[in-house]
Parts: sequence; C-alpha cells; structure tokens
Amino acid sequence: MSNEFIERFSVLPDPRTGNRTEHKLMDIVAIAIIATLCGEDTWVDIEAFAIAREDWLRHFLELPHGIPSHDTFGRVFSLLSPEAFEQSFTAWTQDVYHLTQGTVVAIDGKTVRRSHDRKNGGKPLHLVSAWASENGAVLAQRKVEEKSNEITAIPSLLNELLVKGCIVTIDAMGCQKEIVETIREQQADYVIAVKGNQKTLHDDIRLFFDDAQACEFRDIPHAYAKTVEKGHGRIDIRRYWLSPASAALLSDHGWRDLHSVGMVESERHVDGKVSIERRYYITSLTETVTEFARAVRAHWGIENGLHWVLDMTFREDELRIRKNNAAENAAILRRMALNLLKQDTSYNKSLRLKRKQCSWNNDYLLHVLSLTDAKV
Repeated sequence: MSNEFIERFSVLPDPRTGNRTEHKLMDIVAIAIIATLCGEDTWVDIEAFAIAREDWLRHFLELPHGIPSHDTFGRVFSLLSPEAFEQSFTAWTQDVYHLTQGTVVAIDGKTVRRSHDRKNGGKPLHLVSAWASENGAVLAQRKVEEKSNEITAIPSLLNELLVKGCIVTIDAMGCQKEIVETIREQQADYVIAVKGNQKTLHDDIRLFFDDAQACEFRDIPHAYAKTVEKGHGRIDIRRYWLSPASAALLSDHGWRDLHSVGMVESERHVDGKVSIERRYYITSLTETVTEFARAVRAHWGIENGLHWVLDMTFREDELRIRKNNAAENAAILRRMALNLLKQDTSYNKSLRLKRKQCSWNNDYLLHVLSLTDAKV
C-alpha cells in the first residue's frame, strides 16, 4: 500500500476522544482494507489475520501498541464518519479511474439484508452505488436514509462524481425530473427506464410503440438493432428500437433534453417455453441505436458485476455488522477491495480465488495493493 494511497485517507477525522487512542487511525483502516482483500469480513477475523501477519504488517504500519483488538476495530468503524470515509473513497476512485467519453455509469441500489438492528428498530442498510461498467469499478456509494428512498440519494451521489461525457443509466426508481436535471448539469447523457411510477409517461411511450409496431413503423423515424445469445440451455433474443421523441411527448412531459424514446423487447427460450418482456426508456442520446443498446446492456451488468459478486464472493448479505456506522463503513471496505481485485489482470482466476491468493501469497498481495495508484 503506497504512501500516496495512505495520504488520501489520512484526512479522515479520528472519532475517538480522551485517552482511548492507543492505535493510530490509519493503522486500523489500513489493516481492515488489507484483511478484507484477503477474505476476512468480520472484526474477529480481521484481528486474527492481523495477529498472524503482524511482522509483515510492520513493514508498512507503525503499530505502536501492537494489533488492535476486534472490539477496537468494531468500535472505531462504528464511530467513524461514513460521509468522510465515502469522500476519501470517492476521491481515490476519481483519481484512479479515468472515465472516457461514452463510459456507462450505472446507478443502482442494494440492501445489505442482515445489517438490520431489530433490537433498536433499525432497518437493513440500503446503499445506492455508481458503477463504471467499462472499468468494472464502484465509483461511489450513498446510504439511503431510513425515512427516505433512492430518489433523494441519487442526486447527492451524482453531485460527487465527475461524469462529464458519460452515459448515466438508472432503473425506473430514478425516473425523476430532478435527477435528469442533475445529470445534464454534469454534462452527461442519460438512459432511464420508465415504469408505473411515471404512469402517464409510461403509457404514452408504450402506446407510441404499440401503434408504431402495428403499422410496421411506416413513416415513423426510428432505428433498430437485434442481438441473439445462446448458452446454458437457453436462447436470448433482444430487439432494440430508438425513435425521436415526438413534439407532443416533449410538450406534455417537459423532461430536460429528452431526445429519444426507446423500447427493448427481451425474448427468452428455455425448455421449449418462450417468455417476452418489454421495457421502455427515455434518453438524451442522439447517437445510434447501437449506443442505446450498449447502455441498456451495461446497466444490466451491474447485477452480475457488483451485486452478485458482493453477495457470493464477499457474502455481504450474511454479515451481521450493524452497530451505528459500522455497516456502512464495512461496505466501503468491501467495495474498495472489489475495485482492487478487478483491476488486477495478472492472475486470471475468480475473485474468490484472488482473495485467497492475497491471503496465501505476500508478493501477490503487494501487487494488488500497488494498484491503489494505478491509472485506469
């Protein structure tokens, strides 16, 4: 772990007061990051890992009073400001990941299911993350407050990002005019799903495409693309239509820079059975239907690239870290580890095996930690 990386997190305010500061805050944070990379996800496991690797850790950390106890890890991360931790994390990602023109940034939410505090009536932690599809990296995250929803968290998240020239994709929950305004103020494009929460808009777009298909798009400007994928005993056919937003649609709804409406028809063949699903979108894109299709597909990728990995590789939904700020801060540790592991291309194995390799092989662990200052 380089000095430059440590400096990015050295601005974290120490939440401890009085004489209870035997261990340096940066030592605690650094051990937690390293241990998370190596497959340790609880405070007890992190303490045990650090004790076993104390001699090695002393090459990089001061550890004036030895290894912190698991109680110390739990207490510090429960008190540490998640806003400050998130700011350091976001600053690091924006320094490391270079978002090129047209990069798809997918915004989506996920609940950490066992982080609820039933004793005190606390609900599970729900986080909204920004995912750079081309980079395979989490750019930032934001907690959704218990009495709120993703609609309020998404603008706050976007305002922390540098997404100029990117394509921001969001599911139907984010189909809100304030969110569209925020995206366009950032000089980014948007592709946003439309469902029943915007019923009039959804019905207007659906009826437009129903009528257009009925007349086979005769005299209706549009672009069309089709993909076919086969594997695992099924066939997936996806059809994409993109059409300029009509004057009536623009005047009735008033979405900023709404240039096109889109429809995606997903046809799946499994064991002789066929299912068809249609989705509708609004977008500021004026590019080809291929660009629209790429953005839609990239957004679906957040489920496999981020949410599935957090559940299956990091066992996020099984973790019971829940006291005060600890669940939110531990989620940042996992996303930081995920970014580093995905950056590495030297070991062409699963993320699960990469975590094990970090634990087994000091040279490989040092290599992964060296990526904290890589430019992607």
